[in-house]
Amino acid sequence: MFKHREYKLYEKEIFTKSGNKRVVRFFSKGEPEGAKTIALPKGYIVRKNKKTGVPYLKKKK
Repeated sequence: MFKHREYKLYEKEIFTKSGNKRVVRFFSKGEPEGAKTIALPKGYIVRKNKKTGVPYLKKKK
């Protein structure tokens, strides 16, 4: 499980409008329904939104 301050990193599988499966990763303070906590994926770094302060994932260059 990866934690950045009070936010935890989650992963959830969703279906797009076209019916394809897609995995989304996101930070949340609460525990979202249908999502599981994960470790920081390899090749990603954590950045923080300057306006809201919410963390997000960014691919390493």
